[in-house]
Amino acid sequence: MRETILSETVLNETIPATILLIDDHPLLRKGVKQLIELDDELKVIAEASNAIDGIKMAKETEPDLILLDLNMPNINGIETLKMLRDEEVASRVIVFTVSDNEEDVVAALKAGADGYLLKDMEPEELLASLHQAALGKVVISDKLTTLLAQALQSGRSSNKSDISSLTPREKQIIKLIAGGLPNKLIARKLNITEGTVKVHVKHLLKKLHLRSRVEVAVWAVQEGLR
Repeated sequence: MRETILSETVLNETIPATILLIDDHPLLRKGVKQLIELDDELKVIAEASNAIDGIKMAKETEPDLILLDLNMPNINGIETLKMLRDEEVASRVIVFTVSDNEEDVVAALKAGADGYLLKDMEPEELLASLHQAALGKVVISDKLTTLLAQALQSGRSSNKSDISSLTPREKQIIKLIAGGLPNKLIARKLNITEGTVKVHVKHLLKKLHLRSRVEVAVWAVQEGLR
């Protein structure tokens, strides 16, 4: 009986989402790590104070999430993000910064960020966002949603022509992206291959003149496609 109870406990035990912190401020890294330690479903497994060490640790530890500072000396967060993608690091990368500048937000999303969070957010909100990111969902600070929407509107042509150019399958995929599903889950839900999903995403990004999944999610909410 005791062995059965122990087995059930092991089976029900939640495996925490692993996190790599890349930030040049040791005090901030310490604070974020202490906050995350309060949550049993999240775990910081490595830290780095610069891009080179961060990329090395990302390849060695393969974390689920990377929390990446934007303003770092020598190699900034955007360049670090591009380098991570060039190295085919599969971790979800969340930019964590003080900057709410429109150009920084757009540049980060264009470089392949899976989210953009501001350092002045409440601790509970940060933990909640990390949980969502670990599930494969897009995360972006609430105060940036309007700013990003305005940037999209000013950078694109007529919304009506954009919508009319989409195929029924592309509209399905957009709704699922807006719901926070990663390609693997979208493929499973639509009973198609992950490679096919990637092709559809590439085509719809081109049609909508968008540069990332986060922008797609914001656009979908704007257009009522969610």
